[in-house]
Amino acid sequence: MALDSADARRRVLVVDDEPAIAESVADRLRAEGFDVDIARDGPEAVARAADGRPDLVVLDVMLPGFDGLEACRRIQAERPVPVLMLTARTDENDMLVGLGVGADDYLRKPFSPRELAARVHALLRRVDRASQQVPDPAIRLGDLEIDTAQRRVSRAGEPAHLTPIEFDLLVHLAGRPRDVHPREALLERVWGWASGPDAPTTRTVDSHVKALRRKLGADLIRTVHGVGYALEVPR
Repeated sequence: MALDSADARRRVLVVDDEPAIAESVADRLRAEGFDVDIARDGPEAVARAADGRPDLVVLDVMLPGFDGLEACRRIQAERPVPVLMLTARTDENDMLVGLGVGADDYLRKPFSPRELAARVHALLRRVDRASQQVPDPAIRLGDLEIDTAQRRVSRAGEPAHLTPIEFDLLVHLAGRPRDVHPREALLERVWGWASGPDAPTTRTVDSHVKALRRKLGADLIRTVHGVGYALEVPR
């Protein structure tokens, strides 16, 4: 994959307690032009994220000290940063927990270095695109209120804590309420992924929609089976 010029010299923190995996990931990302730091456990990951202020974190779920989920929660509490979680688990509930503490994407082991590099580039492209877009400063749909300037969301006056990717997905759906948004289109426009061999499956979209429903109400987003999702205007 050709290096995106915008990604040159950006810093990535790789967190994995298996030296062979950590070094393999780090070598590939360095070959892509990134500065890479490595941490081996949960406490070290949090400390290095605070000191090094990486542009993105590649974070294994199973870590000594405390696990990647707790590390992700602490990292995001200190400073929001894109997180790509690595996991050998296949339970979707584990994925939802990861998304709930601030992970942006999941990559299941075993994975190819090419796929991991592609995911990293895509996450950074999404962050860049989100920073350049200027949506309506305030969106109000029924009892749903979205403050895009301060990235805050509430429903019926109750605030909801959304991860960065959940917020971007909600804003995209709210931009055309009631319209059906195909899963593939959401992957491309919210995650920055075009279709291809390295693209994540549409289950990534499904998992984030489930997280939004859990935080904002099951009635908010309608499933159009075989196609995608539409945001319903709440009362």
